[in-house]
Amino acid sequence: MPPILQRLQQATKTMSRRKILLLVLGCSTVSLLIHQGAQLSWYPKLFPLSCPPLRESPPRPKHMTVAFLKTHKTAGTTVQNILFRFAERHNLTVALPHPSCEHQFCYPRNFSAHFVHPATRPPHVLASHLRFDRAELERLMPPGTVYVTILREPAAMFESLFSYYNQYCPAFRRVPNASLEAFLRAPEAYYRAGEHFAMFAHNTLAYDLGGDNERSPRDDAAYLAGLIRQVEEVFSLVMIAEYFDESLVLLRRLLAWDLDDVLYAKLNARAASSRLAAIPAALARAARAWNALDAGLYDYFNATFWRRVAHAGRACVEREARELRQARQRLLRRCFGDDPVLRPAAQIRTKQLQPWQPSRKVDIMGYDLPGGGAGPATEACLKLAMPEVQYSNYLLRKQKRRGGARARPEPVLDNPPPRPIRALPRGPQGS
Repeated sequence: MPPILQRLQQATKTMSRRKILLLVLGCSTVSLLIHQGAQLSWYPKLFPLSCPPLRESPPRPKHMTVAFLKTHKTAGTTVQNILFRFAERHNLTVALPHPSCEHQFCYPRNFSAHFVHPATRPPHVLASHLRFDRAELERLMPPGTVYVTILREPAAMFESLFSYYNQYCPAFRRVPNASLEAFLRAPEAYYRAGEHFAMFAHNTLAYDLGGDNERSPRDDAAYLAGLIRQVEEVFSLVMIAEYFDESLVLLRRLLAWDLDDVLYAKLNARAASSRLAAIPAALARAARAWNALDAGLYDYFNATFWRRVAHAGRACVEREARELRQARQRLLRRCFGDDPVLRPAAQIRTKQLQPWQPSRKVDIMGYDLPGGGAGPATEACLKLAMPEVQYSNYLLRKQKRRGGARARPEPVLDNPPPRPIRALPRGPQGS
């Protein structure tokens, strides 16, 4: 036991309940004040969470090198924000894309270490969109890097992809009346393999993971098994979007982080008017059949996820997930008012918090800061809700300044890729 806990234990033997309560509250206050100003902490560091602590002796230090494969439409932007904020608090370098790549590592091309801005190398953390290439990532990231990713149930994910990328994916644009049902009745009538942005219309998870999204497990079951093995060899944790809080509990335990390191605000969420309230069962079956490779990946790693939860102690994980949700609600109220709600972009006054709108037909929501806020707490709240594009730009400017003399001239990429989705012209905010 650390000396400070020994002294605390000895002191409490002779204290009244009232004095012990005051001491606990005092520890909470000290924790809040010393946590680097901008971090809003809800857990006193001297007291354990209700879940049993990790069993290392002595306890592991926080793991500082993480590569997150940010898959599309899987809550990846929220995970990215968690990693960006952790990196800032600990003065870690975040790998960011070269300007020719905009805010993604030249996706949909296979990832190359050359796509990384020279002022952000060598990195500790990587969390922007890319197509997975193991050799190139291992060339970039230091030894001991922990690799994690996240998957989402394929039918729900495909509905989100169809809505979000409807104006950019040719296969989706061909569908009369932008009807998901019409596409899934006869996807081959609209889909062209190899077409620009075709990966958004067929097995997107498999493509992001570096696989061949044109393969079908019905025709080649061995291919799916091999892709699963490759993912298992690299990724220490595959999170599941439908169980986001439980996934963060496993993530923070894997990395020996505190629970307040994974507090979050939901980012890049569509308005209710921009999504199906519920996907009919027949449509879900059709989406899974069309994206059979993704469905196989998801089913396997969903089962693996729950085995990991069982190993950690399901009751323990669920209890800690509840604590995370409660702390998150307190944080959201503290940052965004007593009734923190997601707002349309047109209603967000803080420019740094206005989310990018993919088209006139899709509303992406966000949070706004109450008027008159200032100081470290406001800065932390701003980062908590900052969209990907603004946060990436901010971190790049900050790391350029920090790099100073070591920053090299930016190389010119041969055969630059087409401008990515996020560089396309915006529609009217909130339209």
